[in-house]
Amino acid sequence: MSHDLTAEERRLQEARAGVPWRAWGPYLSERQWGTVREDYSDSGDAWSYFSHDQARSRAYRWGEDGIAGISDDKQQLCLSIALWNGRDPILKERLFGLTNAEGNHGEDVKEYYFYVDNVPTHSYQRYLYKYPQAEFPYNALVLTNRSRSRHDLEYELVDTGVFGAGNYFDVEVEYAKGGPEDIVCRVTAHNRSAHDAALHVLPTLWFRNTWSWENGTGNGNGNEAENEAGGPKPWLARVEAHGDYQQVRAGHPHLGDFRFYAGPEATLLFCENETNTPRVFGTAPATPYPKDGIADHVLHGAATVNPAGEGTKAAAHVSLQVPGGGQATVLVRLSRAEMANPFDGAGDLIANRRAEADEFYAAITPPSVSDDARQVMRQALAGMLWSKQCYYFDVDQWLRERRVHPLRTPARRGTRNESWFHMFNHDVVSMPDKWEYPWYAAWDLAFHCIPLGMVDPDFAKTQIDLMISQDYLHPTGQMPAYEWNFGDVNPPVHAFAAIFLQNLTADLDELDFPFLQKSFARLLLNFTWWVNRKDPTGRNAFEGGFLGLDNIGVFDRSAALPTGGRLEQADGTAWMAMFSQNMLEMALTLLSRDENYHDFVLKFVEHFFWIAAAMDPIGEHPDEMWDEEDGFFYDVLRLPDGTGTRLKVRSLVGLLPICATTIIEPELLERYPQIAAQVATFLTRNEDLLVNIADPFVPGVRGRRLLSLVNKDKLRRILARMLDEDRFLGPHGIRSISRWHLEHPYVFEAGGVEHRVQYEPAESTSGMFGGNSNWRGPVWFPINLLLIRALIQHYRFYGNDLKVECPTGSGTMMNLYEVAQELSRRLVSTFLRDEDGHRPVYGGTKIFDEDPHWRDLILFYEYFHGDNGAGLGASHQTGWTGLVARLIQVLGQFDADTVLNSGPWPMARPYRREE
Repeated sequence: MSHDLTAEERRLQEARAGVPWRAWGPYLSERQWGTVREDYSDSGDAWSYFSHDQARSRAYRWGEDGIAGISDDKQQLCLSIALWNGRDPILKERLFGLTNAEGNHGEDVKEYYFYVDNVPTHSYQRYLYKYPQAEFPYNALVLTNRSRSRHDLEYELVDTGVFGAGNYFDVEVEYAKGGPEDIVCRVTAHNRSAHDAALHVLPTLWFRNTWSWENGTGNGNGNEAENEAGGPKPWLARVEAHGDYQQVRAGHPHLGDFRFYAGPEATLLFCENETNTPRVFGTAPATPYPKDGIADHVLHGAATVNPAGEGTKAAAHVSLQVPGGGQATVLVRLSRAEMANPFDGAGDLIANRRAEADEFYAAITPPSVSDDARQVMRQALAGMLWSKQCYYFDVDQWLRERRVHPLRTPARRGTRNESWFHMFNHDVVSMPDKWEYPWYAAWDLAFHCIPLGMVDPDFAKTQIDLMISQDYLHPTGQMPAYEWNFGDVNPPVHAFAAIFLQNLTADLDELDFPFLQKSFARLLLNFTWWVNRKDPTGRNAFEGGFLGLDNIGVFDRSAALPTGGRLEQADGTAWMAMFSQNMLEMALTLLSRDENYHDFVLKFVEHFFWIAAAMDPIGEHPDEMWDEEDGFFYDVLRLPDGTGTRLKVRSLVGLLPICATTIIEPELLERYPQIAAQVATFLTRNEDLLVNIADPFVPGVRGRRLLSLVNKDKLRRILARMLDEDRFLGPHGIRSISRWHLEHPYVFEAGGVEHRVQYEPAESTSGMFGGNSNWRGPVWFPINLLLIRALIQHYRFYGNDLKVECPTGSGTMMNLYEVAQELSRRLVSTFLRDEDGHRPVYGGTKIFDEDPHWRDLILFYEYFHGDNGAGLGASHQTGWTGLVARLIQVLGQFDADTVLNSGPWPMARPYRREE
């Protein structure tokens, strides 16, 4: 395939060559308050220690937040917007939401904002924020949600009526780069009401506070820390105006000098990014111009801005009167260069960058994709790119400052993350949701790499590199989970992501041998950790705890069991089977360059088959994971006396084993006859243990061999349940628990206590794992993607010789690729307009269904109602829900014959429209 590069692709090539196009981007968090990093309490209650109310007045230690914000890649200098409608009690500088204790379904942002557009180098970005003209109902949101139970719906901002009669502003924020370090920002306020309305717009520039920690003035905890900047305090200062603009000069000991330009209508205001200690701690002021100085001046006329025109935080305050149905615009520019006319050609620059974004997305979207689906795909990818964040956390320093470092006096054991003092994170990382989850989650991140790989495979690879680097991976080989508890165990899916990215670039004729070699070496440490720590009996039946599936089990799978003993987990064991297969594929790829990987090929072949034998050993046993009568896999509760019993919850836990599926192409057997002979000897010697899995000796389509935990009979039986619309198959994807459990809840009694699992299609009614997610019924995109891949893998082996009824009982027979397509269409339809013009994701919310200013704005929720597809949980978790972009692309990219006859990993095959 030959094609001309788009302008954005040329910038990506320049970035690979060292031009710093990614140096500035949307790396600002949307919530820094309430995070573990900022928690210096003895109780570990991060939400209470640093609140939203304090955030406007209190300096952060480890990061910054804002609305539609950008920063450099070390988050030293930040730019975002602040707004005031003349009625709110506070300046709108950051998004508002409820803490875990305040929300009836856990923490939840209570704002409407949308990631409309973005490109990989962030040369064009567009963000939309809906700002009410009436006073923002902070108290009503808190009190109403607090009064509701887990069985009630959440009370949302739209329910308060503040958007009635269009009484709000659509605040559109665009960024366009004139060069790697030259950024124009245009803020356009659209008045959706019929009357004129006032709006204060304050593009705000500030330095992250790196200087207040020597004496503890930032957190007020008295702990000592070094001046992170390692030099003079950074500064902002007004420069005498020349021409039709105003200028602020910014100086930083590491970042160097920048200029911030604003129009003549702006009033420049300055304060310090330092804590208002009288307000927060009731102590003497450290500065007369604290962090909230600009806000107090604008709202109350307070003398809290520096008349000398200097500080570490500055805003260009513009007061607008926006006509009813009209709009008004504010322009600013941040650049390293001195400019005589900073706004000349700014409109053309924005228009050109927007046109280049159109060109870029047109090139990666198949022509058969509908206009509606094209829009969903683009917004999903924009959300992925907007969800980057500079994540800074020096755990060793944090433990020292809290005086709980386990190796230093006074040693106080039992604190959060105390064994992770090796960690130093200061990188741009893809976040699940920059408000609800403004910290990386290891297994989420692996799935993020799939849609990110569609637009920026180089950045996607850096995410895998980070998670397995020395600064992240524990010395024991454990992968960090997330900051609330780095020691929690997430599914081992990073080898899957690495081999996906390898196949993506291999199809582009690029074998990134160093990336794959490093990934293999570090993942080998993680694999060894799993074998040593999570298989306590050495029988290849793995544990793992909650494994990312929160409340899916009968018990809290990360806590001590009420019965004693332990769980042998069908999902944990299946994950390890898939991990073995992924490592096998990586070893085979590396073998083409280095014969020293020969033994690793054999190692991971053997590991896979030992695990397969453990999941369904010879004979019938009531304490094995496979239930022959039910035709399903279950967790096994292994009691202290050694006896075991199946926990018969029909959930994704029992579907995951079909995901451990790998195709071996015949060319590999021909290329490495010695390895093929050694594997055949091993399999022949152990053939009695392999009777219950796919026969690796039997060739399929085009002579391929299949490594799978399930043979054809088991696959049929599992799919009969999975494709049953009364059980797993919902109108918008595979449910996390069978709907059969609605009328037939699973009940287990232990110590006189009844433990019950019932189908719940919406939010959780349980507080397990915080109660803000639910794996007992809703649809989750990452597991659905793995199931689609498994169907395609089996199709590439069986071809048209295996057809199943889909849906079960319908009489419609499909091959497995057609089933994969059907499942993909159901998932994608969550976001598309239905025959009534409504998007299922919005659950019938009238304003999203009917208002032209809302109906084409997409939110990519964390999970989805099992019966109607309504979005639930975190509302901006484009993260793994961004996988919908790849599903849309694949639906327009392949047909059954192409998949059957193409090379390995068709889902990792890149798409680029031919010219």
